[in-house]
Amino acid sequence: MAEIVNLRRARKARDRASAEAQAAQNRIEFGRTKAERKLTEAEKAQAERRLEGHRLSGEPDGKDEA
Repeated sequence: MAEIVNLRRARKARDRASAEAQAAQNRIEFGRTKAERKLTEAEKAQAERRLEGHRLSGEPDGKDEA
């Protein structure tokens, strides 16, 4: 005979598993320390300054005065 399954419990178990998977993903994405966030922000700012330093013209929008 087939095993009897309580559909309410099965649905709740499925939802719990889904919520736990989402929580794990959020821990990976947002679970960084303040130092890690500041480091990433500093690296981004430095890359922006380096890119700006390599511009050929003084125009901020990149258009040349021709």
